[in-house]
Amino acid sequence: MINIPNLFSFARLVSVPLAVWLMIDGRMTAAFWLVAAAGVTDALDGFIAKRFDARTELGAYLDPLADKTLLVGAYATLGWLGHIPVWLVILVIFRDLFILGGAVVVQAITQSFKAVPMTISKVNTVAQIALIGLVLARLGLGLDDYGATGLLIPVVAATTILSGFAYLVHWSRRLARIEDAR
Repeated sequence: MINIPNLFSFARLVSVPLAVWLMIDGRMTAAFWLVAAAGVTDALDGFIAKRFDARTELGAYLDPLADKTLLVGAYATLGWLGHIPVWLVILVIFRDLFILGGAVVVQAITQSFKAVPMTISKVNTVAQIALIGLVLARLGLGLDDYGATGLLIPVVAATTILSGFAYLVHWSRRLARIEDAR
């Protein structure tokens, strides 16, 4: 259960309070580098788990939990500080709560649930990470993003909505098949 990929995921998870504190304290350069390090460990844990067949059941839950916790923490904090639109923060957090709630309902009804991220969900996660990275790079490193942040906001919004809708359709179909079988 305890292996290098899981340790990387756990390190990402416990880094969230520090990242949030750094942002609130105005230390955006440090926050940028911490979030960048989290991104590197996310890539490394996935690579190591696949390459060296080090996948575990714990890792299947810990990795996305660490990713979502970091993203929600960053979105909530940067929204609160006025660096990203509050409506987008609400949308992103609502989608995650919606997916979590849907997973609980499907688990309760079917007595089985396997988390398999959809392609649109992966695209959404990449867009969300890119937006946080750009905002922190602009604030912490003085990066001129040439308007990329403004372009990413509607992309994040659209992929967030599409992803939430895709999960709704997927779960509805799955539950309908179960009902038809009864």
